[in-house]
Amino acid sequence: MKKKPLNKDSVRHEKTANAKVFDSPGSKELRPKKLTSKSILEVSITGLDSEGYGISCSESHALRIAGGVPGDTVRVGIDHVAQHIAFGHVQKILVPSAMRSRRPPCGDSALCLGCPLITMKYAEQTTWKHQMICNELRPYRDLGEISVLPLLSPQRLIHYRTTARLAIAGKFSDPYIGIYRRSTHDVFDLQECPIHHPLVNKVVEVVRRGITKMKVPIYNPRSKMGLLRYLVVRVSEAEQKAMVVFVTSQRSFNEIHHLGRFVRENLPEVEVVAQNVNSSEGNVIMGPTDHFLTPKHHLTERIGDVSLMISPRSFFQVNCDGARLIYGRVREWAALTGKETVLDLYCGIGGIALFLAPGALKVIGVEVVEAAVADARKNARLNAVGNCRFEAGDVSEILEELEDDNEHVDVVVLNPPRKGCEESVLRRVAALSCRTLIYVSCSPQSLARDLNILKTLGYVCSEIQPVDMFPQTMHVESVARLEKYIKPLDNMV
Repeated sequence: MKKKPLNKDSVRHEKTANAKVFDSPGSKELRPKKLTSKSILEVSITGLDSEGYGISCSESHALRIAGGVPGDTVRVGIDHVAQHIAFGHVQKILVPSAMRSRRPPCGDSALCLGCPLITMKYAEQTTWKHQMICNELRPYRDLGEISVLPLLSPQRLIHYRTTARLAIAGKFSDPYIGIYRRSTHDVFDLQECPIHHPLVNKVVEVVRRGITKMKVPIYNPRSKMGLLRYLVVRVSEAEQKAMVVFVTSQRSFNEIHHLGRFVRENLPEVEVVAQNVNSSEGNVIMGPTDHFLTPKHHLTERIGDVSLMISPRSFFQVNCDGARLIYGRVREWAALTGKETVLDLYCGIGGIALFLAPGALKVIGVEVVEAAVADARKNARLNAVGNCRFEAGDVSEILEELEDDNEHVDVVVLNPPRKGCEESVLRRVAALSCRTLIYVSCSPQSLARDLNILKTLGYVCSEIQPVDMFPQTMHVESVARLEKYIKPLDNMV
């Protein structure tokens, strides 16, 4: 990677601070000083927080150090100081931790910081993720009997990510395509990212060349000038084809048409090209409208025996191997015999619902995003599944309708967003009196909170299956199995 100077919108390499906190020139003893954003400290990393920051402390502040691994002794530069906590980054590893990998798969991890655990040995990553789930359960006394099973890991620990949403910065003569660095608006330019599927990396490189060749103006959030804002890439592993979505500040068809044609000519695996217009000034990546530049508008992925059409804004797991592990555990714990009615809440494009359909009498999928429900219905037709129906609407309201209609439900699958479920949803799920409740979660914190609420509503969680959907990062998915608690009758005297 060639070295380039920093600017306000983008970054490829970071300047190394050379300040030292010494008493006087030549002195080797550090004098305690007020902590500032220019301070340099030598500290020991004692743990990791839930965001993957190394934990340490100074005389006055708790410290969160990006790039630190428990057991490290490091020199750190402080970036931001709040009242009781300060954030910094590793400048130099003085004594490496035994948990640190000798050959991490990424040479730019200290600059990028997108995958906080990538410098840790994988066995240590799995131990940390397992313990993170246990730590979130611990404050709830009524959840003490839950068994947290060993982490399930996918076959690939790198090159697994099939969807990338990347920011674009700089100028067309020298574009930066990558991710925002932590707590900044600087874009770290990704080249050959080891987490991304190899085809994603190929697309990024071709798009980079195309921007320069076609002189496509890049959007500047400060001046509000320019066109190209984001690049979204999706890959179908089943087809070995790619989808490219250019997110722009306005329609401006001509530049994107030529850029799309350049990409397809130089990378035949790109089968779908679309332009998405997002004129908002917020942090939302995609706008409401897609304009396709190719006859084909979707890719098709397979999870087990289920085929799923993926459109530009479809929610679908970024790790197909991890999705298979989750879907398989959900099906195992659902224990279907062909006579059950299954309710799949927050069903997205219908992946879990269609995976369960062959073993059920009928499946009802519920999702608030109408476009996702439309995709789910298409996927049901694609798989010739006739015992699934999908409803668009607020989950709580549809649950109320099902209760009013006296709909009998045997198994409920909950797969909410990171914030978890509203308590009203949990109460209405409990009112259905299903025999089994399966909760798929991407947040150990909200999972623990919701399991505690469900316990008060008569549903007891016996075990949690962690799944490493995102190796090298701090994220972990979980599948929890709950059964309706039936109070035993008092013994007759």
